[in-house]
Amino acid sequence: MTKKRFIHIAFLLTIMLTVVFWFYLPMEVAGHRPGNFFMQLFFAGFIGVTTAMLIIAILIVIFKRNFVRGQILTLARFRHLLFLLIKRDFVTRYRRSVLGVLWSVLNPLLTMLVLTMVFEQIFRFDVGGFFPVYLLSGQIIFNYFSESTNQAMGSIIGSGATLKKVYVPKYIFPLSRILSSVVNLGFSFVAFLFVIIVTGAPIHWTLILVPIPFLYLVIFCLGVGMLLSALTVFFRDITYLYGVILTTLSFLTPIFYPANLLPARVFHLIHLNPMFHYVTYFRELTRYGTIPGLWENIICLGFAFAAFFLGLYVKMSQQDKYLLYI
Repeated sequence: MTKKRFIHIAFLLTIMLTVVFWFYLPMEVAGHRPGNFFMQLFFAGFIGVTTAMLIIAILIVIFKRNFVRGQILTLARFRHLLFLLIKRDFVTRYRRSVLGVLWSVLNPLLTMLVLTMVFEQIFRFDVGGFFPVYLLSGQIIFNYFSESTNQAMGSIIGSGATLKKVYVPKYIFPLSRILSSVVNLGFSFVAFLFVIIVTGAPIHWTLILVPIPFLYLVIFCLGVGMLLSALTVFFRDITYLYGVILTTLSFLTPIFYPANLLPARVFHLIHLNPMFHYVTYFRELTRYGTIPGLWENIICLGFAFAAFFLGLYVKMSQQDKYLLYI
């Protein structure tokens, strides 16, 4: 199947699925929709594009089996290197530290204590009780995004000496940084469970569904990490610019303040922030004990797929030029 045929199929599927989601999908299945008409139209189109991307990915697996099989075999061949890189990143992070890996649990707890005193006692944000749980549920999601993408951004440049000596798949370096941060995410989740127990917050059975938003988040961060690592090879200024972007995103994500405090216009625009959806999804499972509808799932999956495919495309199209700029 040619690239032109894929584009035609993707376009037709997008139109058809957008119409289906816009006119026929009931609220009970889709979940809550934004009240603004233009935001509804945007999300209907977004969901149509997301579902089309998923179907196109399935078609690629079916019709490009040899290419997909080759990539899987390559990753399997270098799986030991991937494991060693993940182990190295994790060990290096806590080398010569007295408490070692305990800092993965203590760091989010100490940060939560400081922010709780500031935003609950001084600014007095009302989030419906159990402010530490509300704060930490947003903090661990955003901290994983910030940490994993920051580390992945410099992974290619930092591995320049290795790339000049032997052949290694270029994507294995940002992938190792993303996966090594997953270990920290796991320890942060342990700290989150500890806070739930200590504060007496209700424990919902939906906690067992937490791997779903974590999977969406890891795919999204992998895409962003591959994109940043590729662009940083050619434009080193991205390292400094990304810090500003992260600061902006942290304030546009309701981590320490309730989203309902925002004006209606800003609240609709904040839906364009992927981290808003990942934090909201995680909070619905852990704090409110509700299961997000199909609407929220496809939006989270859509951002993940969009970032992953964009990052993968830029990485594969530019990787042959890396050695000229490292």
